[in-house]
Amino acid sequence: MNCTCGNNKIYDECCGAIIDAKKRASTPEELMRSRYSAYVSGNGRYLVLSTLKENQHVDDIEIIEEFSNSVEWLKLDVLQSRDTQVEFKAYYRESNSIKLLHERSNFILEDGIWVYVDGKLFSSKVERNENCPCGSGKKFKKCCA
Repeated sequence: MNCTCGNNKIYDECCGAIIDAKKRASTPEELMRSRYSAYVSGNGRYLVLSTLKENQHVDDIEIIEEFSNSVEWLKLDVLQSRDTQVEFKAYYRESNSIKLLHERSNFILEDGIWVYVDGKLFSSKVERNENCPCGSGKKFKKCCA
């Protein structure tokens, strides 16, 4: 099965290995992709533990899992990855409408391990003439809009 992050790799050799602590993310983009895959699988524990220690809140695990499991994750587009920042769009379906999370995330090495620090959210929506995130191959306006 291809990885949920969109890489053309087997999940267990891509994000699964990072989430299961069989290997470390070697770049901020690898960590961000593994975090997206953790959202897809509803793994709030991994999402909290892959955050900067001072920003970790164990109480968030349940909230993250509740949200992650209440939506259908459709796809991830990495727009830009450089140095310690990764900009991406994550598409998901909630209540029969497709929504978009557009963020520029910041990462740092903490004790030799890449961790998520914070991110800047952008006000974005799926544009009518974009390919539909559902994977149909049709334009959004002719599909799920």
